[in-house]
Amino acid sequence: MNTKNDIFTIDCKDILLREYLIEDVEALCALTRQPEIKTFLPDWDVPLEQRVDWINNYETVDNQRFLHAVAAGGHVGDMMLRLGIILKETGEFIGWCNTGIKEELPEPNREIMYAISNQHTNKGYTTQAVHALAQYLFTHTDIIMLNAVALTHNHSSNKVIQKSGFDYVDQIEIEGQKYNHYKLNKAAFHLPGEN
Repeated sequence: MNTKNDIFTIDCKDILLREYLIEDVEALCALTRQPEIKTFLPDWDVPLEQRVDWINNYETVDNQRFLHAVAAGGHVGDMMLRLGIILKETGEFIGWCNTGIKEELPEPNREIMYAISNQHTNKGYTTQAVHALAQYLFTHTDIIMLNAVALTHNHSSNKVIQKSGFDYVDQIEIEGQKYNHYKLNKAAFHLPGEN
């Protein structure tokens, strides 16, 4: 974890998780238009002007609120944290890994969600991101349970969740679609330095 130049970053093996910056807006928009992402997250594909508004007035503001809450003791309540997945080798914004409340789930209903560019799938980057974000949340906040959901036919996403240590709970229906629901309990998560 690094706050160099006040930019929050989590260092992983091949990637960095970094808070959203306004400079990410075009890359983020381009990712949301990739068929592999748009198929599973159609609501993320919005006009550039909308995305600029969101980053400037909501997403970066929410990130600062979340990070201030962490610094003040770790009670994050229903706050959101949105992090870009940055390829270390090139500095390219290749995806995102976020956490927030999933209202359709029973409490505690904090979720980890993610997406990655079709040019960078099957390289372990998303699993690194999910694991690193879970580790950060369990270490620096009062969160003790995380959720993840994936459409039943989204095999890649289900695989990432399973490889990240989440346990299958059951199938749920959200807005008429079937999802696999997973949970990760802090007590079962292996933090560095633990046996």
